[in-house]
Amino acid sequence: MSHKRIPKRKAAIAVGGAVALGAAAFLLPNANASQDGATDGTAAAAAPKTLKATDASDLSSQLAGLLGDAFAGSYYDGGKQQLVVNVVPGDDNNVIVQAKRAGATVREVDNSMTELEAGAQTLKSEATIPGTSWAVDPRTNKILVTADSTVTGKKWDRLESTVRDLGSGMATIKKSAGTFRTFASGGDAIFAANSRCSLGFNVTAGDGTPAFLTAGHCALGGRQWSDQQGGAPIATIDQAVFPGEGDFALATYDDPNTQAPSDVDVGGQTVQITEAAEATVGQEVFRMGSTTGLADGQVLGLDATVNYPEGTVTGLIQTDVCAEPGDSGGSMFTQDGLAIGLTSGGSGDCTVGGETFFQPVTTALAAVGATLGEGGAGAGVGAQAGGEDAGGGEVGGEDAGQGAAGDGAGQDAGQGAGDGAGQRTGHGAGYGAGRDAEDGAGQTGTH
Repeated sequence: MSHKRIPKRKAAIAVGGAVALGAAAFLLPNANASQDGATDGTAAAAAPKTLKATDASDLSSQLAGLLGDAFAGSYYDGGKQQLVVNVVPGDDNNVIVQAKRAGATVREVDNSMTELEAGAQTLKSEATIPGTSWAVDPRTNKILVTADSTVTGKKWDRLESTVRDLGSGMATIKKSAGTFRTFASGGDAIFAANSRCSLGFNVTAGDGTPAFLTAGHCALGGRQWSDQQGGAPIATIDQAVFPGEGDFALATYDDPNTQAPSDVDVGGQTVQITEAAEATVGQEVFRMGSTTGLADGQVLGLDATVNYPEGTVTGLIQTDVCAEPGDSGGSMFTQDGLAIGLTSGGSGDCTVGGETFFQPVTTALAAVGATLGEGGAGAGVGAQAGGEDAGGGEVGGEDAGQGAAGDGAGQDAGQGAGDGAGQRTGHGAGYGAGRDAEDGAGQTGTH
């Protein structure tokens, strides 16, 4: 699929409006996938089912338990809308029959998950070098190792030697032209001292108070956040993890009456965020951020390990979606309204591309004890398009502010976006979720 970017620079109203409508038209159509295939246990039942990516993820989880050691990962074939399951053949071919009857396309591979996970552990112990990352790629049945431009000389030799020692056919190395970094930057949008981030998703904290999720490294910029540089705080970091087992933070709104909507504004239309969901390799996803706006791409790997200069972060989602400094914390979601991830970091930019890693929303919610969507507040942020700049006039300014965060939150967000944040943010298609942060939208962001 193409990787498009909808920049959030200030633009003419006519152009901004057209882009906004284009984004809405691109995202909102969502035909529910049919469940093909017989269920009577006959030969016809072996036909692969047509599935949505989220349903494929559920089926993969079921098959992982059913197939046991024979299960070697899976990925979603978006073109055919089918789940492809890797199986290590053995004496018992019944596992293949079971997978087919469940509706999956079965592919026999050489490397088991046990072997691949052992390889990842070896990389962790022998090659934890800043500027490297690795994740199991079920499409190649290998570990995909990536090294950025800083990995040279003895560091490169060490990485290459470790991969070679894993054995033939276990891993591949990819060289990235950019540098792995968290996408944080001083600038406009949501502020804490000299840092700026993007709001991920509005949620409800365990005690019932309104809050939002963003990247954990954003909390390094400070505990209190405002919707304009030097402005009064509107939210306070309650919990944060970075580096380590994730990159996420929970910030609670200082005003307990803040209304944090569970939808994403795409310029005249909204995408309702209903719940958090697990990512699936091959899945199409969208990202919003305060610097670059809307971008799309695919999930490339799960449970990725990234060695940032600040430390190692595990359990991330690897994608080919672009991002730039200031997009940190922004939301990644699906066209049918499922919250998938929070922007962590990566290499490259939205001109040349590159890798971007995301914190799984499901893991973050479980860790901080918050709820999203139907059970709490969601991703929204109509507020996101705040300010005259952010909306380009169409969705920006007053409307963005109000629609966005409701009573206190929205007004502040909208205004914040205009004063600074909005200047870099947006086109009229305010993308509630990620953009909040950026434009001050949900008052939230972090850097």
